[in-house]
Amino acid sequence: MAKYLAQIVVMGAQVVGRAFARALQQEFAASQAAAKARNSAGQHSAAASSITGMSLQEAQQILNVSTLTPEEIQKNYEHLFKVNDKSVGGSFYLQSKVVRAKERLDEELSIQTQDNKQSQQKTET
Repeated sequence: MAKYLAQIVVMGAQVVGRAFARALQQEFAASQAAAKARNSAGQHSAAASSITGMSLQEAQQILNVSTLTPEEIQKNYEHLFKVNDKSVGGSFYLQSKVVRAKERLDEELSIQTQDNKQSQQKTET
């Protein structure tokens, strides 16, 4: 009886071990595919996030911008900057967050324009 129980335990461990190994292989392959799928824009964007200390999503939320258009960004920036001015009873902290958000979005716009230029050059050649 103990022999059969030991065999069942060993077989179960082998099955679980193989399933775990297969899951790890699939996860590794998916991770590699995702890394390859990321283009240079994603890498530049991540670098910009780490430099400014603010993610793109956070900057969009602060300035209440859904699409990255320079006109909308500038309009919302000017409004929020004036509203949070210390002379009218605003918060310097919030005003600085607005400035940092605009800097982050401007950086993202420049990254996108660079990528567009590079992709146009590749299609021309």
